[in-house]
Amino acid sequence: MAESAAQPALPALPVTFRPTRTRVVLLSVGLAMFTTITAIALMLEKLSVGERISFVFTAALLTSVLVLLSRPKVVADETGVTVVNLTTTRRLEWAQILRVNLRPGDPWVFLDLSDGTSLPALGIQPGVAKQQAIGDARALRALAEARGTGRHDH
Repeated sequence: MAESAAQPALPALPVTFRPTRTRVVLLSVGLAMFTTITAIALMLEKLSVGERISFVFTAALLTSVLVLLSRPKVVADETGVTVVNLTTTRRLEWAQILRVNLRPGDPWVFLDLSDGTSLPALGIQPGVAKQQAIGDARALRALAEARGTGRHDH
């Protein structure tokens, strides 16, 4: 019974883990930057139409980079985990995940996989919200141990 008390409660599935604060900051800055640059382009009277368009295009390009940086998430459901990183998405079955690692100093969670590789999961990162990331990593670890082959005694 003491062993089960040490285990975190399994979250209800499906569950999405993402760095919420970081996402809010990135999207807010992106919106503010796009709005400001576009407003400046429209207010400067000496700019030609082409120059105005290039201002707005540059603002959209910079904002799209921040949107891309806000994309990472980890979605766990009954059949497995979907890891969405900056430019890639990978679907894993629970049996493929041997271990969920978030060591001190790690920028994000790493998943040790049954094929011998390690997959970074940028959706859980301790940068801005360390306690949330630790809790999310523990919840994902508990799910992987309960549903996959990554069971081990600690």
